[in-house]
Amino acid sequence: MPTQEQIVHYFYRLFRGAGMEAMNAKLLNAFIAVCILFIIVFILDRIFRGLFVRLITAISNKTKNQFDNFLVKNNAAGLTAHLFILLFIVKALPYVLWDFPHTYIYIEKAADIFAAFVVVLLVQSVLRTFSDYLQTMSSFRDKPIHSYVQVFMIFAWLAAIVYIFTVLTNKSPWTFFSALGALSAVILLIFKDTILGFVASIQVTVNDMVRIGDWITMDKYNADGDVIEISLATVKVQNFDKTITTIPTYYLISDSFRNWRGMTRSEGRRIKRSILLKVSSIHYLSNEEITQLKNIELIKEYLETMDTKVDTYNKEHNSNKTLLLNGKNMTNLGVFRIYIEKYLHQNPNVNSDMIMMSRQLEATPQGVPLEIYAFSKSKEWLEYEKVVSDIFDHLFAAVPYFNLELFEAPSNVLAIKREKR
Repeated sequence: MPTQEQIVHYFYRLFRGAGMEAMNAKLLNAFIAVCILFIIVFILDRIFRGLFVRLITAISNKTKNQFDNFLVKNNAAGLTAHLFILLFIVKALPYVLWDFPHTYIYIEKAADIFAAFVVVLLVQSVLRTFSDYLQTMSSFRDKPIHSYVQVFMIFAWLAAIVYIFTVLTNKSPWTFFSALGALSAVILLIFKDTILGFVASIQVTVNDMVRIGDWITMDKYNADGDVIEISLATVKVQNFDKTITTIPTYYLISDSFRNWRGMTRSEGRRIKRSILLKVSSIHYLSNEEITQLKNIELIKEYLETMDTKVDTYNKEHNSNKTLLLNGKNMTNLGVFRIYIEKYLHQNPNVNSDMIMMSRQLEATPQGVPLEIYAFSKSKEWLEYEKVVSDIFDHLFAAVPYFNLELFEAPSNVLAIKREKR
């Protein structure tokens, strides 16, 4: 087994033969020692990292808490092992480079800089662990924890940059901040989006404008779906077609959007849809028609009551009923509106404790819109659509019983539109 002196002399003769006569045995000895040190460091790093990971994994397997599982997932153990290895390097270097103090200073600075990066990454790992752990709790699931982590990491990286600056220049941190002040205009220009996102993220959080899981609609960006992530710069929305829209956080402050959280927390989801009726089909009801409509159970009591009131009014005012226009009368559209309201009230899928009505809107060239305004008990999309479809299926089928007609474009008009396409 060759001794260290023999190895040194071998490399010395080798370098000397290659023309490197300026390198002496002392420098070569230090070079070999540094190489050996880094080999030892590499081996120790693998050993320490494996021990830390196994230790935390063993602890996490024995506990029910998921926090330590997230520590393993975010590599906190490996980064902690790196710190111990860096401490070992700093302690061992003076013995390896005791003949080269100037070289030792530079390597020590490099180790300090590397340690600063490792510390920041370790802080980021711990913060992500807290973020992942809090997301498992129902009370924090809709909070933008990831955005808070990003804000904190900005300050952590800023502190690391200041520390690296002081290590490299041996100057006070105030010198660094003075340089930042001089370059403030350039910094604002470069980091404009980040600064705007930072301010917007704080406003969104403080004002509770958007939470993870909220259904939002933003037509400008074709966003219509659930918020899945809120970060410092962007908000990710998973649309109902499973595509993902990314919206800059700042635009949630500067532009308008619709948040459906109020609907999801209410007692029902609004139904606001109308049917078009031909104006020519609206008329006063004759006695024969009233008698026939009394067979409809939902409005039988209403018709009997109104029929008595109408007869009483007409007798009191001596109305000439040879013409239906005279006196007081019921119309088929008015009775149909009452029928709709009665139908909605007895429908088990409609919330009768909320606003419920059928109203006539302003007439259009396509007819008279009769709008249904109510709230379904179910807010889930598929069930909601079924409820709405069932209601309007029934109403479309009920229209002829009141001698009303639905508006449809004439067949020749439809044919012309197809030809234009």
